Amino acid sequence: MDKNNDSPDPGAFRMPDPALMSRTMADVAERSQRIVADFLKRQAQDGPVAASGADPMQIGHAFMEMTARLMSNPARLVQAQFGFWQDYLTLWQNTARRIWSGDAVEPVIAEDSKDRRFKDEAWRENEVFDFIRQSYLLSARYFTNVAHAADNLDPKAAQKVDFYTRQFVDALSPSNFLMTNPEVLRKTAETGGENLLRGLQNLLTDLERGKGRLRIRMTDETQFRIGETIAVTPGKVVFQNPLMQLIQYTPATEKVLKRPLLIIPPWINKFYILDLRPKNSFIRWAVQQGHTVFVISWVNPDEQLAAKSFENYMLEGPYAALDAIAQATGEKAVNAIGYCLGGTLLSCTLAHMAARKDTRIKSATFFTTMLDFAEAGELSVFIDEEQLQSLEAKMQKRGYLEGREMATTFNMLRANDLIWSFVVQNYLMGQEPFPFDLLFWNDDSTRMPAAMHSFYLRRMYQQNDLVKPGGITLAGVPLDLTKIKVPAYFLSTREDHIAPWQSTYRGTQILSGPVRFVLAASGHIAGVTNPPSSGKYSHWAGDSLPPAPGEWFEGATEFAGSWWPDWQRWVVAQDKAQVPARQPGNGALPALEEAPGSYVKVMATD
Repeated sequence: MDKNNDSPDPGAFRMPDPALMSRTMADVAERSQRIVADFLKRQAQDGPVAASGADPMQIGHAFMEMTARLMSNPARLVQAQFGFWQDYLTLWQNTARRIWSGDAVEPVIAEDSKDRRFKDEAWRENEVFDFIRQSYLLSARYFTNVAHAADNLDPKAAQKVDFYTRQFVDALSPSNFLMTNPEVLRKTAETGGENLLRGLQNLLTDLERGKGRLRIRMTDETQFRIGETIAVTPGKVVFQNPLMQLIQYTPATEKVLKRPLLIIPPWINKFYILDLRPKNSFIRWAVQQGHTVFVISWVNPDEQLAAKSFENYMLEGPYAALDAIAQATGEKAVNAIGYCLGGTLLSCTLAHMAARKDTRIKSATFFTTMLDFAEAGELSVFIDEEQLQSLEAKMQKRGYLEGREMATTFNMLRANDLIWSFVVQNYLMGQEPFPFDLLFWNDDSTRMPAAMHSFYLRRMYQQNDLVKPGGITLAGVPLDLTKIKVPAYFLSTREDHIAPWQSTYRGTQILSGPVRFVLAASGHIAGVTNPPSSGKYSHWAGDSLPPAPGEWFEGATEFAGSWWPDWQRWVVAQDKAQVPARQPGNGALPALEEAPGSYVKVMATD
C-alpha cells in the first residue's frame, strides 16, 4: 500500500461519548415519531396519492423507448460494452501494479477539473480509493454513452433519458456514501463517530423543516435577516397593489439621470438577488451611478391569488409601476431592466405598448432572458403534456404551485452542487451549513399562482407562442415582438443552466431596434451579480449580430472583469440628461414603509 496515503489510521479511532450517544438516540427516537406522525397526517389531508403505477414524468416510457432503439442496433451496445470492459481491465492492471510494485501509473480516466467531489488527495494517493473513483467514472461514462447511443430517438425522450441518467449517475457517486468516502471515514475516525450523530441530528432537523419531506439546509439561516443583513440598500415603498410593492431607492448622488430606472425581477425568486449585500448589490451600484432606481417586489402569492393571470402580472406589474413612477418623479420616460422571467414579461409589455403607441419605456435591458423557447435547455425535461396535467392538478387543488417544488426542480439542474454536496457535508461530515447570502436567497422560495404559471408553461415553454406574431393576446392586444423598436441590451451568461445563452441570443434576431449583446462568464446568478470590485470572471462583447450564436462568439472580444460598466456606458448613451436627485416620498406618492418592504419578507412556508 502507498505509505503516503490519507486513509484512516485504525489506531486514531476513538469511541464516542456514551452520554452523548444516549442523549442523541433518545432525541432521535422522540423526533422521529413526531416527524412520521406529522407526515402521515399531512398525507391524509392531501388526499389519496396517485396510483402506484402512475408515471407523470414519463421517465419509464422514455427509457423503454431508448431500450427498444438500442435493441434495434445491438452492435452499438456491444461496442460500448467492449470499450467499458477494456478500460476496466486496464484499471485492474494499473491498480495491481501500484499495490504490488509501487509503480506510478497514468489514470485510465480523470474527472472534470470543475468536479469538486474528488478534491481530497486520498482519492488519488490511496490505491483503493483511486480504484473506486476511476471505477465510478468509467461506469458513469458507460451509462452516459449508452443513453446517447440509441438511434432516431425522439428528441424530447432523448433529453429526458440523458437528464435522468445523469441524476442516477450523480446519486451513485462514491463520495455520497460513508464507506467509500475517505474524507468521511477520516472524520469518523477522528471524532469517534460523533460526526455521524451530528449528521443524524441535522437530517432530523431538515425533515422537520420540510414537515416530513427532506428540505436540505444549504446555509446558516440564522445569520441573515431581510432588511437587516441583506437587502439593506436605503429606500422606501412608494406604491403597492395585490401583486407587488414598488420600491424607490434613496439617491447617493446630488444629480441623477433624468430617466428613472425600473427593474422587473422574476417572481419565481425574490428581487433581493440584486441587493444581497452592499459589496455585490447591483441596485446599490446603480444608485451610486446616478440612477433613480425603482424595483418591483412581487408578492409571495397564496390561494387567494390563484386566479391571477400572466395578463394581471403585466397590468399590475410594469404598467402599474410606470404610472407610479410618473407620479413619483414627474417623468414618463424610463429605462427598464427585466431579469429572466421578468425580462420575458418586459418583452410582452413592450410588444403590448408598441401596439398601443405607448413609448414610455425608452430602453430595455434583458438579463438572461428567453424570448424564443424552442431550445429552452434542461427545464424542458419537466414540461410535457403528462407532467403539465399532473402539475395543474396539484395547483388546482391548492391554488398555487408550492415554492419548494419549484426550488427542487432548479436544484436538480445542478444536483452535485445543490443537493449531494450538502448531503455529504450536513449528514455524513456532520457539519453545520456555512452562512452564504446567495444560498439563503436560493432557499427563500416563492409560490406561483395557478392561472399564471399554467399559462406561462404552456404558452411559452411548451408551445413557444411568444415568438409567433399574434400567438399570444394580453388585455385584448395580440403581441408581436418584431414591433419592438426600442434600443435593447441583452446580458446572458456562458454557463447558464436555466436560460442557455444560445437560446437567449435568439432574442437579438427578433426585435427590430438597435441591439447590443453581451455574454458574461459564470452562470445564471453569479454571472449577473458580479460587481466590478470583485475582479472576477470576464465578459464578451461584439458589435455584429450574425444569426448563429456560435458565429457571434467567434467574432466577440473578451474583456476582463464585470459587464456592469459596459451596461452603464450603454444606458447613459441613450440619454445623458440629469436633474437634481429625487428623494423617495417627496413626490406625489408618499412613502408607505421602509425598503425592502413587507411583501419580500413573506416566506413560502408561512
